[in-house]
Amino acid sequence: MEGKVALVTGGSRGIGKAIALELAKSGATVVINYNGSRDKAMDLKQEIGGRGGRAEIYQCNVSDFAKCEELVHGIVKQYGSLDILVNNAGITKDGLLMKMSEEDFDKVVDVNLKGAFNTIRFASRQMLKQKSGRIINLSSVVGVAGNAGQANYASSKAGIIGLTKAAAKELASRGITVNAIAPGFIETDMTDALPEKVKEATVSQIPLGRFGRPQDVARLAAFLASESSGYITGQVIHVDGGMVM
Repeated sequence: MEGKVALVTGGSRGIGKAIALELAKSGATVVINYNGSRDKAMDLKQEIGGRGGRAEIYQCNVSDFAKCEELVHGIVKQYGSLDILVNNAGITKDGLLMKMSEEDFDKVVDVNLKGAFNTIRFASRQMLKQKSGRIINLSSVVGVAGNAGQANYASSKAGIIGLTKAAAKELASRGITVNAIAPGFIETDMTDALPEKVKEATVSQIPLGRFGRPQDVARLAAFLASESSGYITGQVIHVDGGMVM
């Protein structure tokens, strides 16, 4: 990936951090997008630099259409291209459907789904000029199978799948691939906060018998961002230990 420029949204921690590290290890210049975690984004930039890689940080709430335009414009102005887009930014505001507020539903959909639309909207313009590009969207097994207490999150992640397939069909003729990754339960701050009984019950539903690691997702993202994946588009690939088959 030498000479390639990658944008990873929500890239300061968890799965996004692992993807940023993997892309940088492969030679890409990585722009780490963050919203509120500036210190973690800066730490990651320094970690990548310490490993001989190249990285920059950029604050942007991806649910803001105009700010996403500024984000992409700034990257292209600084580096001259944008070759890889990873839509990883996401939030949760869980609650039972009958008690969920309109605000909590809207916030999750705005960040998780509309945020991906916003970045694709502007990044694809540059990729169309280049006649090449890789777009990777983070969905979830919850977007495929649903989950009680996550109507907003499940809706946003199911929407990511539809967005991925529509964008793949629109952009394929110009050499741009668009794929989605659907992680299962991955070891992150979010899963660390789960009660032990919930963790045990969840693991019992996973054929491989364990939670995944951020690197499990990151390696797939790096493959989908590489030239080796050039004949793969419009796909949803599960990284879930066999949880949803």
